[in-house]
Amino acid sequence: MIEHRDLQLVLAVADQGSLAAAARALDTEPPAVTKRLAALESRLGLRLFHRTTRRLGLTDEGEIFCARARELQAGLADLETELQERVGEPRGLIRLASTLGFGRRWVAPAIADFQARHPAVEVQLQLMEQWPDLGTGSFDAAVWLWQPPEGGVVMRKLAANRRVVVASPDYLREHGAPQHPAELTHHHCLVVREHDSRYATWRLTALDRRRRPAEVAVRVSGPLSSNSGEVVRDWALTGRGLMLRSLWDVHEALADGRLVQVLPDYAMLDADVHWVVRPRAAGAPLPWRLRLLQDHLVGWLADPPWLRTTSHTPQATMPMPTKASAVRVSPKSSQASTAVHGGTR
Repeated sequence: MIEHRDLQLVLAVADQGSLAAAARALDTEPPAVTKRLAALESRLGLRLFHRTTRRLGLTDEGEIFCARARELQAGLADLETELQERVGEPRGLIRLASTLGFGRRWVAPAIADFQARHPAVEVQLQLMEQWPDLGTGSFDAAVWLWQPPEGGVVMRKLAANRRVVVASPDYLREHGAPQHPAELTHHHCLVVREHDSRYATWRLTALDRRRRPAEVAVRVSGPLSSNSGEVVRDWALTGRGLMLRSLWDVHEALADGRLVQVLPDYAMLDADVHWVVRPRAAGAPLPWRLRLLQDHLVGWLADPPWLRTTSHTPQATMPMPTKASAVRVSPKSSQASTAVHGGTR
């Protein structure tokens, strides 16, 4: 039977990269580590490490062993913390991931308020643009703005959000306002991208479900693009083009008239805010500290200000475009290149 000390041994060797370093980490002698590892491999009937004179490397079986060992150790730590919390206040570490812009603007203040209420809980917030793999155990949960690419996760919607097309009044006075998504091809569109494609695809859904087609995919382009959503937002504010951006980021500029929503009957509906956790063993509840954080975020985002926003300047006051050009509209099944997920959120 594999014991907890066996898990510690193999993980120490894997993490330290040598038997001697593992012995130091375990505060024991190298011969003892060598003997214990050999005994474990003999008992299992397989090799966990490839050994050469220069280095140690995990075998395929060793990789599996280490992955399960980390899961088991994390589970034991959760169990210990859960039992301690039942007789006291919530405590322990929460490793939380969140999308970069939204995490800085909305999640970080919520986390600071949560930690002040529960001083025995430590929260590590990591902001990123790429989806974190919750299955590796590097994070306990994520606050994310679009559908996670991996399956099997547990999600709870924290707040509705959508991406809308906006521009400054100065841009609309000079270039006019598009009246249909197809007309976006007439305009300078500010694109957030992380690849070298000249185009991006904006997939806009009609908010009136009676409209046909319900979704229009338009290939847009323009003279300015960036991998930074904040840079693109600043360009839009200075009148350099149309932008597709989340309401959470532009609602204040819409409310005070610095930006105007165009095509108000269309939006991208892929940017709701979700609480995401990795699946747990059957019947195993979330640790108390995670449940409390989830409930705190639900309350924090219960009435988000961006859902109360209306555009300050009526679209009807903006002139129509004066020049026509060829229209490029892609159907829903189009395989056209798409804009990067994170920056346009």
